Amino acid sequence: MAARDDTEQLLDESEFDFNPNTVYRRPVKAGPKPSANTTERFARAILASDSEDEDGVRRPKTTSQRQPDANGSAPANAGADPHTSRFRNLTDKPVSIGGQSAPQNGGDLGNGSLGATGAKNGYGYYNRRRDDEEECSDSDYLGSTIGGMSQYRNRGDVDENGTALEVISNDLDDVGAGHPSSNIFENANEAQIRFRDPNFQATDPHVSARRKHEDFTTIDWARDSIKENDRQNTLKRGRQHTRRGALRKIFDSVQGWLVVSLIGMFAGFSAGVCDISATWLIDIREGNCPGPWWLNFNHCCWAEPSTSETSCSSWRRWSEYTTTDRDSNKAYLLDYLAYTMFSVLFATTSCILCRRLAPYARGSGIPELKTILSGFVIRGYFGFWTYIVKAAAMVLSTASGLSLGKEGPTIHIACCCGNLVTRLFPKYRNNEAKKREMLSAAAAAGVSVAFGAPVGGVLFSLEEVSYYFPHKTMWRAFFCALVAFAVLGTMNPFVSARQMSLYITYETPWHWFELLPFSFIGVCGGLFGAFFCKFNILMCRFRKSSWLGKAPVVEIVLLSFITAVCAYPNPYTRGDTLAMVRSMFSDCSDPISDLADEMCNTSTGHLIGLLALATLFRGIFTTLTTGTYVPAGLFIPAMGVGAAFGRIIGIGVEAFARNNADLKIIAESCPTLQTCVQPGLYAMVGAAASLGGLMRMTVALVVIMFEVTGGLTYILPFMTAAVVSKWVGDWLHHEGIYEAHINLNGYPFLDNKAEFYSRDLLSEVHERSGQRELKILQLHGNTLQSVESLLNSNDYSGFPLVNNENDMLVEGYVSRHELEATLLLACNQLGRGVGPTTPCFFTPNATGQGLNLYDCVNRSAFQLPADMPIVTVVEVFRRMGIRYALITVTGRLTGIITKKDVLKYIHAQHNMDPEDVRFH
Repeated sequence: MAARDDTEQLLDESEFDFNPNTVYRRPVKAGPKPSANTTERFARAILASDSEDEDGVRRPKTTSQRQPDANGSAPANAGADPHTSRFRNLTDKPVSIGGQSAPQNGGDLGNGSLGATGAKNGYGYYNRRRDDEEECSDSDYLGSTIGGMSQYRNRGDVDENGTALEVISNDLDDVGAGHPSSNIFENANEAQIRFRDPNFQATDPHVSARRKHEDFTTIDWARDSIKENDRQNTLKRGRQHTRRGALRKIFDSVQGWLVVSLIGMFAGFSAGVCDISATWLIDIREGNCPGPWWLNFNHCCWAEPSTSETSCSSWRRWSEYTTTDRDSNKAYLLDYLAYTMFSVLFATTSCILCRRLAPYARGSGIPELKTILSGFVIRGYFGFWTYIVKAAAMVLSTASGLSLGKEGPTIHIACCCGNLVTRLFPKYRNNEAKKREMLSAAAAAGVSVAFGAPVGGVLFSLEEVSYYFPHKTMWRAFFCALVAFAVLGTMNPFVSARQMSLYITYETPWHWFELLPFSFIGVCGGLFGAFFCKFNILMCRFRKSSWLGKAPVVEIVLLSFITAVCAYPNPYTRGDTLAMVRSMFSDCSDPISDLADEMCNTSTGHLIGLLALATLFRGIFTTLTTGTYVPAGLFIPAMGVGAAFGRIIGIGVEAFARNNADLKIIAESCPTLQTCVQPGLYAMVGAAASLGGLMRMTVALVVIMFEVTGGLTYILPFMTAAVVSKWVGDWLHHEGIYEAHINLNGYPFLDNKAEFYSRDLLSEVHERSGQRELKILQLHGNTLQSVESLLNSNDYSGFPLVNNENDMLVEGYVSRHELEATLLLACNQLGRGVGPTTPCFFTPNATGQGLNLYDCVNRSAFQLPADMPIVTVVEVFRRMGIRYALITVTGRLTGIITKKDVLKYIHAQHNMDPEDVRFH
């Protein structure tokens, strides 16, 4: 039989730029002997960890990779056959560990969790190589990879200069007690000894063989649904008529609301702190408050009647420390220099934080969020350390003046809060599908606090990022967004009576003849979105293949310097992008800032020139900045491009109406020319058009726009711009910016909104693809030696279970990592009676002595007939969220198709490189 070249039975060929020569050292000091309770808890934790290579595929560890003895020498069986049994040593003489019986020479645990690498001269050496010469366990691989970069940190790690590095604890799936930085260990030395004990074996019979999903793999929604159903049935069969049982049922029913409440509170508080900090640092670039230095410009000048920089005596520009003439050339150059220095300093610090401490803190985080919510596992992406670094780096990057926003990173931070809160509740911690429902609610809270738009946040989570969004999740997402909005309102970071930072004060009616310029702005927004996606992806590919990818800090230094130099002369690019957008939305009859007042008093020709330069500046530098090694959002920069362009169109339409007041359509529509055309409305329409063309949102975008502006009167112009820009963008470039970055990174995202047409059958697709030998497990006649030979002879991630080789009738599916864990648990329970000829059973009621491995069999594996249309196959994978399906002909197994196969086929149909799909 031949099998598909798929990731369920093939090595994943993802490309990560790991440095095979980098060695990270950690001192190993003598520590106390493990206590019995700690040892038992560690046994539970070790079965919850996974060991896998950097491409996300598990490989069996060879005996040459085992830990040396206490003297630093190689083990006695070093260099032995890599297919040597990993469970054979369980028959050695047992020793007592924590009151349990454990083998003396147990070696590693079969999943590589304990056999890290050697210890020599007081240091443990950790080296992650692509050729598998040495591996580190998940306990040591605390960092993560993104965009071709990698990061490792642990207690006591040092860099190449001998400088101590801080501990990073990045775990999406909460490795828990098995983590060295976890509180299960009393101190670091105890954790180090425990992770290097070659004699330690998990012997607790109550440890579940079901382990967590591997990193860079996709969860099985169907399996998690069954798991939740079993949990609910167990809860119902409990002590139903006792007080304790009733309380358990009540607590289980209110857990979801409690979780979203905590997520909303933490998300609102985090956003408030970040907004206040960013506002202060933005003002620091141009001056400071001499007395209370911690006050920003608005707070420093709070008591003065005017808040203009030229009239506020409490605020001092940096040039005033050397000269008293604010309008002199010397003062201008000094302010220019200080502005540039602070911009470069903030941007460089932000980049160093992301590169050295948490690589997952870079970027906006929304492409990865979409992928994770679709079922992909990226450990550490929503971890605690990512949360801390993302918040600090986002504040710095926003204050640096780079053409980026903080809205996307704010959503990432909210999801970090969601992941951290779900760790406290086993209902969500132990079920990846349920956890993703809470992450969808957290994403809604992130948009709510980023824009002050709770309803738009729910719709954004539903339309843009969520893959599975049941009705109850919508209610909980709405409540979570409400709580976050209320907490942010209590902190009031916008120093305003309203929380909508872009709120407008006018309600000038629009006229029907203006739909034509509104549609034109929508067309331009679609063109901008399509060209931005194309050129930004080209820039990101160039960055990965050039020296820029190897020196991200140098790139940020150069980019921030050029950005500051080009931005300072233009008042519409010098300050915060959000302030610029706010001034574009304002009405000249009631200017809301000095910038808006200056815009209204500037000559039309000069103003149009400045706005055109601002449009080009924001468009070009946003294209260059997106994808760099700093937290960078796209919402506000895209709105800045559209708002400036829309304001130009509005000024032109206003001039046309004044110069052609005798036209019938204008005379009938405009009783007074002063209120006929509102340029601020065109700026809002331009902002909506640019966002629609870039992100291809419609409903959520319109709701967000009228929520943040309060312009309920202008819903139809917003809708016109959003729909037209999406049409044009889809016509020129079939994917939005987030989908483009998902494909760039090779994430296995199966878009449930994309249309797909084909006349091929599943059997035809299977035959045209590369094939390898199909490895199977039989229902009967297995021994420990045959099962382990099967595991050691290939890289496959799982094996179909059939009745026999002749009939090939499907009985189920066995995952590799669950098979290894179940083997380990069964061997530990039987102790010394295990040998190479020990029978292995995959039936529930097996008779006779042997290893019962039925617990790792998935009897509900999906089976698809070979003559099923491939379009139906794609829909099955989309709607059911499965990782793989068995191909059958009248019940007989013929092959396997995985989610990665489906994605590769779709890529080929769209004239894209199928090899861009790196994960499964």
